[in-house]
Amino acid sequence: MGQSFYFYDLETSGFNPRTNRIMQFAGQRTDMELRPLGKPDNILVKLSSDILPEPDAVLVHGITPQKAADEGLSEAEFLKTFSSKIAKPETIMTGFNNIRFDDEFMRFCLWRNFYDAYEWQWKDDSSKWDLLDVVRMTRALRPEGINWPFDPEGKPSNRLEYLSSVNKLNHSAVHDAESDVQAVIGIARLLKAKQPKLFDYLLKLRDKNKVAVLLGGGEPFVYTSGRYPSDFHKTTIAVAAAIHPDGRGAFVYDLRIDPEPYLKMSAEELAELWQASFFRPKEDEDRPNFPIKLLAYNRCPAVAPLGTLDKASTRRLKINMSEVEKHLKSLKKDEKFEHKIVKVDELLRPKEQPKLVLDEQQVDGQLYDGFVSSIDKSKMSVVRAAGEKELSRLTIDFGDERLKLLLPLYKARNFSASLSADEQKWWKEFRQLKLLSGGNASLATRYFKRIEELVKTAGPGSRKRHLLEELKLYGQAVVPVKNKLQV
Repeated sequence: MGQSFYFYDLETSGFNPRTNRIMQFAGQRTDMELRPLGKPDNILVKLSSDILPEPDAVLVHGITPQKAADEGLSEAEFLKTFSSKIAKPETIMTGFNNIRFDDEFMRFCLWRNFYDAYEWQWKDDSSKWDLLDVVRMTRALRPEGINWPFDPEGKPSNRLEYLSSVNKLNHSAVHDAESDVQAVIGIARLLKAKQPKLFDYLLKLRDKNKVAVLLGGGEPFVYTSGRYPSDFHKTTIAVAAAIHPDGRGAFVYDLRIDPEPYLKMSAEELAELWQASFFRPKEDEDRPNFPIKLLAYNRCPAVAPLGTLDKASTRRLKINMSEVEKHLKSLKKDEKFEHKIVKVDELLRPKEQPKLVLDEQQVDGQLYDGFVSSIDKSKMSVVRAAGEKELSRLTIDFGDERLKLLLPLYKARNFSASLSADEQKWWKEFRQLKLLSGGNASLATRYFKRIEELVKTAGPGSRKRHLLEELKLYGQAVVPVKNKLQV
């Protein structure tokens, strides 16, 4: 078949991939010239009865749990389709902000259902790509031929719905995954048609080795990232100040910012500032950033040699080259700064626990606590292949304690008829603990409270009112019996 793009988008029950779930998956395969291959995919995914969606998320995309239950697949059924028909060899999995959002939801979904969470993006010459930073860098460096939108406050904005609107692209229903996919393909075609050299260059940066080579020379480069202010089109000139100890990326310094105050700080002072920058309020986004960030080689960063910055781009990005050169000289004079940055990373890195703490209530989110062994991967394939009858009597001794805890959850969520009487009792107790523990801070209490807050602003007979009524009914149906009197 050869290389192909697979453009995809998700609608989810919330924003945390560890605790929330995919409710809609949509995608379209294209050839490398962005021509469709086959029909688009549009799959609804059921929520299991231990999940309460975030009401605000449902109001955005309009998919109720009832609709997903009536028309959708279980996660296990969805992933059988995904693994056999979508995650094919030589597929470039592509989206719009997918690396930071959609890809994460897919990994945790795969993890919960006994699939390898990573192979779909590297095995058999497969890879990933994200168009958001491609759009940002095109706007910053080569904007000609494309209409660029602004938000209601007059600031440059690269939101998908704005881009599709000002460029008159097909985008019939914002926040419907299938419609969003068609809009992303439209954006990709526009970028490729108007700025083919930059499009093809950034496509090649799926190869982390090419990124490492560009940064490893110690020379300044153009870098576009969501962490930089919109007034500068999210773009700056940066330089690799230190290589991450495990080689997965580089700590880069924003050369717009005078390094002298930071060179005088201790590692502890730098760590405090860096940590505070992660929680900067949205209203402060255009203030000067903390100038150091980690650039991961394998996340398709939008980086380019300094030579791509022409005079027009320099003016557009408000870059003062003499200041950049001055700041670079200051950095290179301080040979200790590199070691200080590595020390900062050590200070900020979570302390390793002497032993992994396991809890069936938390195991869904413990994907990144360690890699699964090849022996356990073989056992995982046995779980995936088992039907409802086989699962009812299946016993597997995993070496990884996390997988031992995931197995009964997998059965309860996807094959409830396989549960014995004791397992059904356990599943009810699990759901009670998950949804009701914490009193007024419990998931169920917060869920119903948020619905009531939103109802106050919903007009009678409105779409919003209907969705909230459906969400309340869903909550009353799945929250264990002992809470029914409180609803």
